Amino acid sequence: MSGWFEGFESDARAVNGTTIFARSGGTPGAPPLLLLHGFPQTHVLWRRVALQLAPHYRLVLPDLRGYGDSAKPRGEADHANYSKRVMAADLLALMRSLGHERFFVCGHDRGARVAHRLALDAPQAVAKLALIDIAPTLDMYEHTDMAFARAYYHWFHLIQPNPLPETMIGGNARFYLHWHLGGWGSQGLGHLEPEALAEYERCFCRPEAIHAACEDYRASAGIDLEHDRASRAAGQKIACDLLLLWGERGVIAKLFDPLALWQAQCAGAVGGRAVPAGHFIPEERPDETARALRDFFR
Repeated sequence: MSGWFEGFESDARAVNGTTIFARSGGTPGAPPLLLLHGFPQTHVLWRRVALQLAPHYRLVLPDLRGYGDSAKPRGEADHANYSKRVMAADLLALMRSLGHERFFVCGHDRGARVAHRLALDAPQAVAKLALIDIAPTLDMYEHTDMAFARAYYHWFHLIQPNPLPETMIGGNARFYLHWHLGGWGSQGLGHLEPEALAEYERCFCRPEAIHAACEDYRASAGIDLEHDRASRAAGQKIACDLLLLWGERGVIAKLFDPLALWQAQCAGAVGGRAVPAGHFIPEERPDETARALRDFFR
């Protein structure tokens, strides 16, 4: 892919009862760093950031369960097999299979929600955590108002029962994909090379991928909230230091106070800032993203 992942190995590994596709590369013996993408994308999100981080880290770039070239199982009745707890367990097993018992984690969008759960469920594994352009899922749902519902309408559309959203999106999946990639505060599709856009189209515009994405969101509106409420009731917090980045033109900046919300959920040091971008920060501002991650994970 245009030399983006030159020198990286790619592998589909059987872990946690599923198959996860991942690329790994960078500097052997350097600190391991797990990079997690979000909806409606794949590990290709990190293409330009990875080039800058490779000299400093041993990088692992997976496709989340249900995305890219990873397995896309049918959703269970309670959507538990797409819970962030199960998706986090996929990645913990993946990292252990690669010989990494303790590592840095950075997640964007849905990947950041998986990263949050990974830090809660496996605090011994996550040395430092970076989250890009999210507020805690539970806070976002519990503070839903008209402005948020309009901006993140897809949260409420994708959770509708199968096959309604699957059928509607499948009617013109390419249009739906482009609409989301070009929205959310970014500047159209100008931040995407044609090859990257084609890769997202290849991976998203098929029935099993659309179903998996819906299951991801259905889990977030149900079983994930149960897990989050249980964690808060138990006083469980992120144990490590936390870096936050959010787009100044995005919904998180307009409707939430990410620093305050995450400080309430983290026992470590919390820092971060708005970035002059929309939602897709690693693609819109790759140099700034890479620099912030290097400074934080140093």
